[in-house]
Order: sequence, then structure tokens, then C-alpha cells
Amino acid sequence: MLKRKLGRSNLEVSAIGLGCMGMSSSYGLPKDKQQMAALLHAAVDRGVTFFDTAEVYGPYTNEELVGEALAPFRKRVVIATKFGFDLSGSEMRSPMSGVNSRPEHIKRAVEGSLKRLKVETIDLLYQHRVDPTVPIEDVAGAVRELIQAGKVKHFGLSEAGVQTIRRAHAVQPLTAVQSEYSLWTRTPEKEVIPTLEELGIGFVPYSPLGRGFLTGAMNENTKLESTDFRNGLPRFTPEAMRENQSLIDLLANIAQRKKATPAQIALAWLLAQKPWIVPIPGTTKLHRLEENLGAATVELTRDDLRDIAAAASKITVHGARYPEKLEQMTGR
Repeated sequence: MLKRKLGRSNLEVSAIGLGCMGMSSSYGLPKDKQQMAALLHAAVDRGVTFFDTAEVYGPYTNEELVGEALAPFRKRVVIATKFGFDLSGSEMRSPMSGVNSRPEHIKRAVEGSLKRLKVETIDLLYQHRVDPTVPIEDVAGAVRELIQAGKVKHFGLSEAGVQTIRRAHAVQPLTAVQSEYSLWTRTPEKEVIPTLEELGIGFVPYSPLGRGFLTGAMNENTKLESTDFRNGLPRFTPEAMRENQSLIDLLANIAQRKKATPAQIALAWLLAQKPWIVPIPGTTKLHRLEENLGAATVELTRDDLRDIAAAASKITVHGARYPEKLEQMTGR
């Protein structure tokens, strides 16, 4: 597996990481713990060194899974986790409804993550969503203290806007920003990616396969489990999936030419954008893991990229990526 550095931080990770959320939450019922541990081991065996989790996934159970499964490989892997949601009381039932990035809360969250991940230091710690009630300078200052205490190595933000990125970076240099980015979510291209390039910050696209849609395995007739959070996303209505099929057709045409799969083209396209971009596709299946990792060897030429850009410019993506309430929590 090829390696990449996240910005100017010298944090080197595999060119493609593994998002672990779906192993424990969001995409239907939690998966079998032993099977997921075996999948994590298989990822390490295939050269993956970058794993993404968060305290809110589960809540807590995903960090426990990742920490236990990766304990034997601790010196070979980089684990990223996140703080920022209020998981106390009623918020446990709906963690996305309340953010909390008060410095004292951050420090408590980190202590919990350290225990669940079975580590002495968190490799990369993200603020999961910007808390509008807490100045980002206070957040960055709290993380800086954790770095000075040896409990955290690198600081990151998730779904932050450029002014927040600049203000945080001025207090404690950011190693990475994580946001949704793919051929059907290109918002970061306008302001975020140019800002990251200027400041020397790495970019970690989550949902690089459009939450499964860009694999070509879904269509308007796809039935999701009742516990799958995609049921509540505007882009996953039957109407939106039918309208967005043209994006799959584009990927399939390029894939046929390159002897690859639509998913591999979608990931290869991301890798071709900048050398400091590291996507973290999630999966719970070994064959999908191997397919995703195969994207690192798919080379898109300038002509390929030009063809994709020209075709994509004629496609309008239908449906918002989040319901309005959750969309308001991004880009702050």
C-alpha cells in the first residue's frame, strides 16, 4: 500500500484508510464483533495503517472494537478519533442533537477515548462538529494542552468552515480536516481545499463512495434496514437515487475503460486531486475492502480526469446530503 503524508505535519498513513463507523452504528444493526475484528486485522495485513473512529459511534462501542482489535498492531497503525457531542442523559439516544466542545468536556472525552482505544496517546484527535457556543480558540487551546501532556499527537477538525480552520490553526496547528467529499459532494473544492493547501493541512474525505451509492450497488429499488440512517437522507429517496443514476453511469463507463470498478474510479479520482488527500471508505465486507484498496493502483491520466470533469459538470446531483438540521451543523 502506498503511503501519503497529511499536509506538512509528516504524519504518514496509508493512501487509503478505513472508516469504522458502520461496523457499530448507523448502517443498520451493529455487526458481529468477531467478524469486524477479523476485518480490521485483514486491513492491517493488506497495508492499511489509518483507521477512523469516534466516541459517538455506538456510542463508545466502535472505539472499544477498534482499540481491542488493533492492540496487537499498535506500533504499525494510526488511529483517529473524535470528540464533540454531548453523550450524557437524553442525548445518548440522539447524540447528533447536541454538541459540546467545552474544554473540560474535551478533556473528559479524551480520557474515555484513551481507555477504550487502549492507548496512551491518541494519534489524531478531531473536533467532530463545530460548537457555536465555544470559541474555536478555546477548543484548540484545550487540545494544545492535551498535546503538551502527551495524550494527543495531532489535532484535526471535521466539517469546519474556512474561518474556523484558520482561527484554530493559529492556536494549535491542524494536521487534518475531515469532511464529506466525493464526486457527488464537491463543496470543499470552493474554499476548504484551497485553504488547506495554503496552510499545509491534510484532507481526509469521509463517505468518499457516497455512503455506498457510488459503488453502483444501489438504485431506486434498494431497500435499507429500518435502522439505517440513510433512510432519513434526502439523497436516498427513490426519486433522488433514480435521478442520480447518471453519476453511476459515468463511473461505470470510465471503469470499463480502465478495467476497474465504479468504486475504484471514485476513489482514484479523489486520490488524483491532491497528494495530501487520504480517503477513508468504510465497509464491513472483506471483498469491498479489497476492492477499495485496489483503487490505489488505478492511475487516471490527464485525459481521464478531463473526461470525468467534463461529464460531471453536466450532471446535477439531486437531494441534499443531510436533512436541514444536520446540514446546519456543517461548514461552520
